[in-house]
Amino acid sequence: MYRKLGVDNKHRKSMLATMTKQVVINESIETTETRAKEVRKFVEKMITYGKKGDLVSRRKALAFLHNDKKVVDKIFHDLATRYENRNGGYTQILKLSERRGDNTLMVILKLVDETKAAEETKKTDKKSSKKNKKEENSK
Repeated sequence: MYRKLGVDNKHRKSMLATMTKQVVINESIETTETRAKEVRKFVEKMITYGKKGDLVSRRKALAFLHNDKKVVDKIFHDLATRYENRNGGYTQILKLSERRGDNTLMVILKLVDETKAAEETKKTDKKSSKKNKKEENSK
């Protein structure tokens, strides 16, 4: 099931598509927690479409994102290559403070930086391989 977000169906779909475009373009947005949790589903789906890379996936992405070709090109070229070795989990939600007017929890929804994560795993792999070599040499 999905969250209604206090608006009617057409407004919700349009809002989610627009917020998805903003996440793809800016790579992070500040919004409420419930909206971020809903938008995350669609951002992950669009990146998965980009990783598939076929015509059907491109058309589905274009249909959802209101035929915004710049955003779809970024998904299919930049983000698909960035996350080619990652199986989901392309976004993260960082909690901020409550909004002053209505005490709603505000968050930052951003794309995970895959290059940093890949560098960290390479560093740990190098360290573990050095330790293994030292152990083999000591035997």
